[in-house]
Amino acid sequence: MSYTVLKFSSEDCGTCHRMSHYDAAVCSELGCSFVSVMLQDTEAYRRYRRVLLAQYPDKQGMGWPTYLVVSDPEGEFTIHGELKGGMPKGDFRTRLSGLIP
Repeated sequence: MSYTVLKFSSEDCGTCHRMSHYDAAVCSELGCSFVSVMLQDTEAYRRYRRVLLAQYPDKQGMGWPTYLVVSDPEGEFTIHGELKGGMPKGDFRTRLSGLIP
């Protein structure tokens, strides 16, 4: 099974920007696809909004950024786990690898 990491973030988030220097590379190292979904990017947001709202129906409790590990994000998706908020590269790699079945 293949997994996709959806990163929900905002252009205004400094932590999101700092993590963008390594999050996609770490996902690739772990064999996952990576999709950055900026809330200001209406096309991407509309495409993956249903995945985000399945986890956060009213967006309360989200971290910045929020990463969702999903299978089949374009179809009948399953959310396998999440990471919220900023963290160092090593912690991100360790925590993300723990979410991938």
